Amino acid sequence: MSTTADRVRELIAVSGFTHRDFAERIGLDATKLSKSLGGSRRFSSLDLAQVSEQCGVTVDWLITGVEPELAVAARSTGGTAALALEEAQRLSTTRSDMAFLGFGQPWRGLDLQQRAAEEQAEAARAHITAVGRSVAEPEFAEVIEAAFGADVTVCALGPGFDGLSVSSDEVKLILVGTSQIPARQRFTIAHELGHLLNGDDQQLHVDANVYDAEYRLDQSERQANAFAATLLMPLERLRAEAGTSKIDETSFARLADELAVSPSSLALRLKDLGLIDSDVCDQFRKLSSAKAAAMAGRSAVYAGLVSKASRPRPPGLLCRDAYQAYETGEATLRPYAALLGVGVDSLRESLESH
Repeated sequence: MSTTADRVRELIAVSGFTHRDFAERIGLDATKLSKSLGGSRRFSSLDLAQVSEQCGVTVDWLITGVEPELAVAARSTGGTAALALEEAQRLSTTRSDMAFLGFGQPWRGLDLQQRAAEEQAEAARAHITAVGRSVAEPEFAEVIEAAFGADVTVCALGPGFDGLSVSSDEVKLILVGTSQIPARQRFTIAHELGHLLNGDDQQLHVDANVYDAEYRLDQSERQANAFAATLLMPLERLRAEAGTSKIDETSFARLADELAVSPSSLALRLKDLGLIDSDVCDQFRKLSSAKAAAMAGRSAVYAGLVSKASRPRPPGLLCRDAYQAYETGEATLRPYAALLGVGVDSLRESLESH
């Protein structure tokens, strides 16, 4: 099947419908379908979107005949990773289809490859500030989307899986699991952003546990962890804190809460920078995030962060583009509804409601 028309023709044959019935199902005039199959008319972007929805294939496959590599990975990996890869495949396919329809990924990389992780993090923080956002904002996923144009999504994947990133010409995606530990989820987003900015594993990079010692042995993992640590716990802020007065347990708890990082991560970073010794590090690491928030008088705020981190989050930029594609008539409502996890009919009724 060397052409798009060949692939559509094969799909019609497999469906068991007549050309007329198939045309009716995808909302296309039967004469126009025949002309497209015969080569005297080109399939429009909306035609292809409707064929892909009807037949369960991707627009990319209809055009190229090539199945994305990510689909193969999703089928060959078991357990929780398979759920993550399946979701990443679905979102990557939607993003690729949006690109075909004229709504491409608004990715803004910073050309940071071959630079030290600390330099990458400083440049990334400066870029975030330049676009009017802050690393300290609680809606960290939204900050990353606004500053870099990556799609960021949070999915319920179960324990034992932190996140993954997908990087291709058309897709820049960060997928992380829901968590009752907001600081861990936040660190994972920063970690995966580090992979994207560094150009690691240009198709797919999976992180089952960003804190696991085995992963830290890998150079790209060390780089991504160092990037995340520096981005979330900037050197200047920590030195200023240490220079003001001795860091005791109370000031440490307040700092961990303000930076929205785990006490363990902060203690290790302070020790690595020579701002506290090993004994103090071991003492501070025993604090939990909940205890640090309580010591800082922000237990209610912390409870809200736990609630947010525990809930799935669809990718904001991709939702925006899918809706715009529907609004301009380039796509049906189905991709937008699928991203929101709602039925097409109920969504259409809501959109048209007075």
